[in-house]
Amino acid sequence: MNTENVSTARALDTGDVVWRPPANVLDTTRVGAFLQWLRTERGVELAGHDELWRWSVDQLEDFWAAIWDFFEVTDHGARETVLEQRVMPGARWFTESRLSYAEQALKGCGDDDAVAIQGRSQTRGDVDLTWAQLRDQVARARRVLRDRGVGPGDRVAGYLPNTPEAVVAFLAAAGLGAIWTSCAIEFGPRSVIDRFGQVEPTVLLVAGGYSYGDKPIDRSEQIAAIRAELPTVRTVFDIEYGDWRVTDATSWPSALGAVADPIHETTPVPFDHPLVVLFSSGTTGKPKAIVHGHGGIVLEHLKNHALSWDLGPGDVMLWYSTTAWMMWNALVSGLLVGATIVLVDGNPSYPDLTWQWDLAEETGATLMGASPGFIMACRGAGVDLSGRQLRIRVVGSAGSPLPPEGYGWIHDQLGDDVQLNVGSGGTDVCSGLVQNNPLLPVRAGMISGRALGVDVHAFDPNGRELIGEPGELVVLSPMPSMPIGFWGDDGTRLTATYFDTYPGVWRHGDWIVFEPDGSCVVTGRSDSTLNRGGVRLGTAEFYRVVEELPEVGDSLVIHLEDPQGGNGELILFVTTTGDIDAQRLRSRVSGALRSALSPRHVPDQVVEVPAIPRNLTGKKLEVPVKRILQGANASDVVSADALADPTSIDAFVAYAADRRKTQS
Repeated sequence: MNTENVSTARALDTGDVVWRPPANVLDTTRVGAFLQWLRTERGVELAGHDELWRWSVDQLEDFWAAIWDFFEVTDHGARETVLEQRVMPGARWFTESRLSYAEQALKGCGDDDAVAIQGRSQTRGDVDLTWAQLRDQVARARRVLRDRGVGPGDRVAGYLPNTPEAVVAFLAAAGLGAIWTSCAIEFGPRSVIDRFGQVEPTVLLVAGGYSYGDKPIDRSEQIAAIRAELPTVRTVFDIEYGDWRVTDATSWPSALGAVADPIHETTPVPFDHPLVVLFSSGTTGKPKAIVHGHGGIVLEHLKNHALSWDLGPGDVMLWYSTTAWMMWNALVSGLLVGATIVLVDGNPSYPDLTWQWDLAEETGATLMGASPGFIMACRGAGVDLSGRQLRIRVVGSAGSPLPPEGYGWIHDQLGDDVQLNVGSGGTDVCSGLVQNNPLLPVRAGMISGRALGVDVHAFDPNGRELIGEPGELVVLSPMPSMPIGFWGDDGTRLTATYFDTYPGVWRHGDWIVFEPDGSCVVTGRSDSTLNRGGVRLGTAEFYRVVEELPEVGDSLVIHLEDPQGGNGELILFVTTTGDIDAQRLRSRVSGALRSALSPRHVPDQVVEVPAIPRNLTGKKLEVPVKRILQGANASDVVSADALADPTSIDAFVAYAADRRKTQS
């Protein structure tokens, strides 16, 4: 036990240390092995994280070449150049190299009989695949796709739950040089068509239905509507999930079983050959179709998974995700480092919040992903993990800020030896930009430091770096996993999205505070940051205070600016956990915010609503709600299919209409 760690029996303040690296961290972790390799193979002597990070961005080309060589990525070309120019956009990496994501992912852990995938589902029984079985299924799937005319550059789409079939199809497509894209099976037809319609797939894999907890959900009508709007699809495969079957579709299991001559070889492709198309949430318009390449994802995920998450052979990675979220791609990439991955499909809170912890115990998970919302829900429900035989070494968390109380709950439940690894990044880079790692202490409510190879900082509106103050999260140097483009875009939309504010500098769209030691706090999206009388306030600090009140279940805060430069109007929407009159609710909320933060944080209105709108990955829809209150039509700024609860936006539409009547 680490006696230097603080006890979290008391309330934690932001910055309190809840975990420290053990004394033998350099001997027991993969980042320690990387530092040793740099010394012996490159003659580079680095003492710890700070020196390693500085070297990784100052010597950018040397760092990414070292990642390639340390992880023994197979190069079917002849590397001469690592990075042609340090420019953004338009950086070109490893231009003479040839590789395959699928080849790297199927190398395995050194034991063909070890389990590569554990499939856990509320629709059917367990499905496990060894490394040998996974390679065989992928080779069969390559033949099936090739026989349907799929080749380099063609698109293969999956309207699928998180199952081994989805991983097999993805790796088969990647091994042919085709491009994979997927949507979660709970997406409605409009959301799917808005995504798949952009990339025009030739093959579509579907599941006819699924069980969400104890609720069977048939998707036959949705599949029919999607097929009718995708004229480029030549073949529809049904994975035959549970008892559901899709009319006029080809059986995927039968097709694989009938293969006589599997294709075991992968097709090497250039570094920037498209691997996947990921989509933005689509909550504020048609989703951006973000194209990621083979090389960028291979190198970024090798670096992140091994050096930040400390994953490798013998580890088991469990991270609840749908096939629509970039975390699904990150989960699949656990295979890159030889880890076993656990694919979970179903209601994550059924029959209660302990189900995911049950799965972690059953599967022997050593890395478990737990969203901030899930952690705080477990804490609020009084979930007790004592007595469980858990192997967890690392708890990963991403997607939104985690308050200090969440750090304390993980520490109290899992002990001194389990690291909470919180990061922030996104679909745009399919990884983290700021991240905890084994070499840095974990501080409550904070992210430990900058991710390796990521030249990330905070800028003020004039492009000056900020320390100790909130600013725009920016990246000053290229990353291999930055998008190779948006599908169908000539570069105009990509430039406008990331590079218009600071030419040549990536603006990510998050609001962040960096401390002098590199630790940081992401306070929310910069386009939803509250500007109260010229003072910037992050939404995360509101939620931390308000959602600790027993009367409040969930909340969303919006600031409507005053065109004349005044304070504007601050509106806090809340769901309540019981009966409380409006006056007492406002008094409780205002008092808590005034005491914990400042009088400037006290809202002008506290409005009770039935539900807070969130997208399918759990993020609050601050920007769409703000635009609705400013007069936009709801259908123009948010797709109901992109909402976890399609009715959750209704109360905000009604509130906006009432405001307009009152003000007219």
